[in-house]
Amino acid sequence: MKLPEKVQYIITQLEKASYEGYAVGGCVRDTLLNRDPDDWDITTSATPMQVKQVFSRTVDTGIAHGTVTVLLQGEGFEVTTYRIDGEYEDSRHPKEVVFTSNLIEDLKRRDFTINAMAYNDRTGIVDAFHGIEDLEKNIIRCVGNPEERFTEDALRMMRAVRFSAQLGYTIEPATEAAIVKLAPSISKISAERVCIELVKLVVSKHPEKLETAYETGITRVVLPEFDQIMQVEQNNPHHCYSVGEHTLVAMKRCRADKVLRLTMLFHDMGKALTRTTDESGIDHFHGHSMKSFEITTAVMKRLKFDNDTIGKVSRLVKYHDLKIVRTPAAVRKAIVLLGEKLFPLLLEVKEADFNAQSDYMRQEKEEELEQLRNLYQDVVRAQDCVSLKNLAVTGSDLILAGMKPGKGIGELLAKMLEEVLEEPSKNNRDYLMQLVP
Repeated sequence: MKLPEKVQYIITQLEKASYEGYAVGGCVRDTLLNRDPDDWDITTSATPMQVKQVFSRTVDTGIAHGTVTVLLQGEGFEVTTYRIDGEYEDSRHPKEVVFTSNLIEDLKRRDFTINAMAYNDRTGIVDAFHGIEDLEKNIIRCVGNPEERFTEDALRMMRAVRFSAQLGYTIEPATEAAIVKLAPSISKISAERVCIELVKLVVSKHPEKLETAYETGITRVVLPEFDQIMQVEQNNPHHCYSVGEHTLVAMKRCRADKVLRLTMLFHDMGKALTRTTDESGIDHFHGHSMKSFEITTAVMKRLKFDNDTIGKVSRLVKYHDLKIVRTPAAVRKAIVLLGEKLFPLLLEVKEADFNAQSDYMRQEKEEELEQLRNLYQDVVRAQDCVSLKNLAVTGSDLILAGMKPGKGIGELLAKMLEEVLEEPSKNNRDYLMQLVP
């Protein structure tokens, strides 16, 4: 392994001061997998105060739990003292932290074997719990007793599924059995932490691993709406999966963008509440888009998503089934309805949706989408007006023309935009001002 220059410098300085220092955790795992680590964590036998004595610029980011951030040329590196966690009272935080001089004791408290390895150039890889072997076997396994690890921190159960999704690994049987047993305790975890893990899973290489969260009982706690659609069949020629299975495939079929993946997760959740069956035995889901929109908004607020993400995802869910006539005017109107930034995402949503359906009318769906894409590109190339901000007339122009400020101005501007959407050449100030009463 080759450590980054600044990480090596921190470890070297600790060793010069007669302390131990190692890169630890995910950065070691990712390096062994030939991935670029998101960050580099360092663990040491030095206490926080001793670390502060070794380095001139530090920040007390978590000193009660042994963590000091060392600043090097504007970049921060977390340096944490070897520690033993005390009793956990809330399935999330230890009641107390005891510092230790023993690296193995520190590694013993970590969640999974693949995250419990340390490295420095002097010692090489310290792998007391066979993390390298588990990397080679492609499995997620707890360090020590899985029930103890999950009792200490219930969020680790979601992390197990998330790592499984990111790496494409399977969860070792004893670890999975412990999740099934202890999944209800995830209810003690904050919505914000659940949200972070859910997003990481959804944008991973294998978002379909959400099914593991369903099978182990995790979604029953954090996303019961998903459990509902996993049990809804779709006896319809357009479909070959249950609603839940369709959702899993649809997430897999679109690129790993947060808004897109979340849209595919939520887009059909309303089907659990709108399913009807006609006399011939065919299932229908009339109005499911609006119901899915309502569920999306409620669930994302419950999970404490930010308002921007809620707005984008819920809007795409609401209009994911929008029928767009294949004419330039209809495409321009759809762009206004969705917004200029969301409309191209809608086309990706539609593609992922039908790619997770049966082959029934597949060619027609592909041709229709291709035509819509071409029309959209034509609108973009022509720089057609598709919003009030690009209209050749503003509210100020109307006031100067004698109109009184108020609702009438907005209504007239909307009327002008409607004409321009039908015929872009009418986005001309002289023409539009003729419409002023």
